[in-house]
Amino acid sequence: MSLPTEAPLICLTGPTASGKSAVARAIAKRWPVEIINVDSATIYRGMDIGTAKPSVEERSEIPHHLLDIRDPAERYSVAAFRRDTLQCVREIRARQHLPLLVGGTMMYFKALRDGLNDLPAADLEIRQELEARATLLGWPAMHAELSSVDPTTAQRLSPNDSQRIARALEIWRIRGIPMSALIGATQPADEPVATVTISLEPLDRSLLHQSIAARFEQMLEVGLVQEVQKLYARGDLHTDLPSVRCVGYRQIWSMLEGEIDLPQATEQAIAATRQLAKRQITWLRSLPGRYMIDACSPNCVADTLEIVAPLFDQAHQAHTS
Repeated sequence: MSLPTEAPLICLTGPTASGKSAVARAIAKRWPVEIINVDSATIYRGMDIGTAKPSVEERSEIPHHLLDIRDPAERYSVAAFRRDTLQCVREIRARQHLPLLVGGTMMYFKALRDGLNDLPAADLEIRQELEARATLLGWPAMHAELSSVDPTTAQRLSPNDSQRIARALEIWRIRGIPMSALIGATQPADEPVATVTISLEPLDRSLLHQSIAARFEQMLEVGLVQEVQKLYARGDLHTDLPSVRCVGYRQIWSMLEGEIDLPQATEQAIAATRQLAKRQITWLRSLPGRYMIDACSPNCVADTLEIVAPLFDQAHQAHTS
């Protein structure tokens, strides 16, 4: 499924609230771009405000892909993202347009850049058994169990990261080999894809924190609580689902369950968003060969256009010649 003879995929990334959407719109005004969203939250239908999903107007001006492709009760794997993205790339190029990957879910970008390891497919029976035990014992206890069989994986996971803890224990149950060993020993099942990464990174972290706080307050003003209330009222969603664990949604969910009040939910959501941004920046700084642009600079858009111009001009000429 790799695209070895094609131009590299242009990836625009950066921490949450770094201005990726505005830069992507500027790029789309100059080239015939279609945007592929690299975001593990905007895939869910009915989750618009808290994910800062592009508006209907923005989507009518610029084609967007991989938005609203899953119900919040469903899960979406990294392998599915890679498959769907490469299919989108082929279709976009067939229309003689240019794919632009935009988002902040770093594990999705990694799946494209590095390929996927040959890990076993999910086993529903084992997964259900693990989730039942977690309901009884709690995820910190499951994390401790993982530490005894795969300390390398456990060390990099939060004791409450239920999805990844369950996956690592599931792999141990299926193969009898730690996930960390499988990742280190196997060759990618899908070949790496050539990419060029442009990273919007705020050099002044305090400005990013201000942006995060202001954006969450704006989300509240335009109806985030009401959006989460609709999800909560469904009755089939719960906090073990990746959709409900999304930053902002999880904290408002706790408020609806009576665990905290709105000021506490707001404070916790902003703090969680800052932590997310910190992890994203740490990952980006470890990435070799990225083009780093100061997201706080008034020249951010112009600097990005200068980098992508030769790449997009060449690709567009190749498609139209």
